[in-house]
Amino acid sequence: MLQAARYLLGSPGASGFGSKSTADEVTAACPDLGSLTAIITGATSGIGAETARVLAKRGARVVIPARSVKAAEDMRARILGECPGADILVLHLDLSSLASVRDFARRFLSLGLPLDLLINNAGKFSHGQLALSEDGVEMTFATNYLGHFLLTKLLLGKMAETAAATGVQGRIVNVSSSVHGWFSGDWADYLKLVTRRKIPYDATQAYAVSKLANVLHTKELAARLQEMGADVTVNCVHPGIVRTRLNRDREGLITDLVFVLLSKLLKTIPQAAATTCYAAVHPRLAGVSGRYLADCNEALPSPAAASRSEAARLWQASEDMISGSSQQGQVLQYGCWTGTSEHPTSLCPSTVRVLVQG
Repeated sequence: MLQAARYLLGSPGASGFGSKSTADEVTAACPDLGSLTAIITGATSGIGAETARVLAKRGARVVIPARSVKAAEDMRARILGECPGADILVLHLDLSSLASVRDFARRFLSLGLPLDLLINNAGKFSHGQLALSEDGVEMTFATNYLGHFLLTKLLLGKMAETAAATGVQGRIVNVSSSVHGWFSGDWADYLKLVTRRKIPYDATQAYAVSKLANVLHTKELAARLQEMGADVTVNCVHPGIVRTRLNRDREGLITDLVFVLLSKLLKTIPQAAATTCYAAVHPRLAGVSGRYLADCNEALPSPAAASRSEAARLWQASEDMISGSSQQGQVLQYGCWTGTSEHPTSLCPSTVRVLVQG
């Protein structure tokens, strides 16, 4: 009851921020971000667009990967309209396609840019019947989780290299949802059964599984980054309930009525982007990793999302999924990790060989 009251009132938590804080407010006290480069998925609308706008406003170079390059260019134009000096780069990326993720990573790495922030924000809610990605993976899981899993692995070397060279800690932010707690079964069994059409497809359950995977990914990645000695952190955020394109697609009298009734609970987009921006750049989170945040404060994920064994199990399953579509690559000088870009094994004190997918 007390927690609900604090949410409605926007009372600040230990961080000094709360549910009513905006992305502009939580970044106001941050140092100039002019030295940082950020990749933000899903930045053509909604929470991702606001995150991109605010970080660009604070001086960061922002890379907008998008399936629709036109939508990304339109977003770039809107940011430049407000911040004429902003450095915005647009590249194509379809997160549901592992081949597209690999192509994006190759093109970004070829630019020779540093990488300080990776914000895995893009989200999809599949309506209607079951859809599979070109890799044979349930579409929501492929877009919301697996594509981000591969993207993160391919860019980890560059992030570690940048942090070592600049002395500025790298940060990864995975955008999840409290909906992750709506799934309580075995995610592996669910994915297998729904993909084989052995059980009815439920879009909400599929979304919950993908968001659970985001939290488990954060937990396992944080442990691995610590073991490897990389100066990179990863945290997971619940942005809050906000009417974005994700749920605007479900138009209708009932949907509109529900949103009217829940209007006091809904966040504005600037408020919903606050926790992402807080996790990405606020000095208070320096060195903090593996946490689940809501309303710019640490929160507890569901019991299923807190299991290290399940996090490790998901990681191995994800490795199996992406290795099935990977190709032999070529050795390039890109980083601080030994092993392949998809399977880094250790951190070296000097430049090492990284196998980049070809």
